[in-house]
Amino acid sequence: MNFLIILLCIILIAVIIVQIGKVSELASSIRGEEAAERDSNNWSARLLLAFLPIFLIGCIASAIYYYPYMLGYGPHESASVHGLELDHLFNITLVVTGIVFILTHIALFWFSYKYAAKEGQKAAFISHDNTLEIVWTVVPAITMAYLVINGLIVWNNTMADVDPGEDIVEVEAVASQFLWELRHPGKDKVLGARDYKLINALNPLGQDWRDEKNIDDFIMDTLFLPVDKKVRVRITAKDVLHNFYLPHFRVKMDAVPGIPTYFVFTPDKTTEEYRQGLKEYGGMWLEPADPEEPDGPRRWETFEYELACAELCGRGHYSMHKFVRVVPQEEYEAWLNRVEQTSYYLNNVRGKKNDPHKGKQLDIEKRFYEIEAAAAEEVAAPPVTQEPTTQEATAVEVVKDSVVVIENAH
Repeated sequence: MNFLIILLCIILIAVIIVQIGKVSELASSIRGEEAAERDSNNWSARLLLAFLPIFLIGCIASAIYYYPYMLGYGPHESASVHGLELDHLFNITLVVTGIVFILTHIALFWFSYKYAAKEGQKAAFISHDNTLEIVWTVVPAITMAYLVINGLIVWNNTMADVDPGEDIVEVEAVASQFLWELRHPGKDKVLGARDYKLINALNPLGQDWRDEKNIDDFIMDTLFLPVDKKVRVRITAKDVLHNFYLPHFRVKMDAVPGIPTYFVFTPDKTTEEYRQGLKEYGGMWLEPADPEEPDGPRRWETFEYELACAELCGRGHYSMHKFVRVVPQEEYEAWLNRVEQTSYYLNNVRGKKNDPHKGKQLDIEKRFYEIEAAAAEEVAAPPVTQEPTTQEATAVEVVKDSVVVIENAH
């Protein structure tokens, strides 16, 4: 029914346009073609001039309205070190192009009014104007050179790889229709080798279990990162073109099947710090996250950094969404100690027929046995009556918070 109504409206509009055209032709034949054309030009010139302030005011008003939603403005300052440079470059480009945009549209609509065709008016013929040509060549050339050189500097700073031996956190993001598989290294801080030929139902990433660096690697639903620590993300895809996009960190890189890419960035705001910034900004961030629960959590309380796919990769493209959690270094280390036991190898390969280390005790297992033995000794030891020190109390709180974060992530 709705389709039929829309179709009838389209047909009606088409009939009206045809009838207006016929009326215009009839009026032209009565008044004369030239008089009708002059009248049409005059009306067009007046309407365009009247539209100019409406158009410019609308552009400015929409920018003000969407200011709190746009990355780089309002509460959405970059949460990474390199992102500040990108935002600065974007603002410079916006100012330059904004000035050109306003001036050219004023000239466009004003000229259409001032130089509308009039009876007896003859256009002036100007073959060339050296001064004008120099100005409109030199000024854009200098402006473009500044933008390109500045952009090249920012690009080189942003795309620089890590130095050999540099203390970093390296993670891997593997895209496929329609999910992200996020691999974190264990305590060795090194990701194991992969081979696409090894990919099967029991080995979704094609990890080479002969490489002992794979033993403590684990796959998580949440990208968990420490603050103020350089992060290198290995990026690849299994099937079609995807895009690894962290909008709040100004990170965006294609995930290409068969061509590994990477991105290096340093988060400089924890998730909690970003939430506090949203709270201080106020406005819509103080509204309930769920309108049906007016007494429930506020929007700033439920905020999470997110990972998305920024390349249209198929019908389920919208579902390629993960959360990113940035925490202090101490909390990250406590989390790492806890989740290391979720190693994909230990839970899915260890002791089975495809285990190349069957019958061999691994360092990670020795470490777990030592942790369990120490925990058993603590349970058997008599209770300590003295009050814990401030540092001990702080350590306990960090571990508790980490456990909560891990449980939420699962």
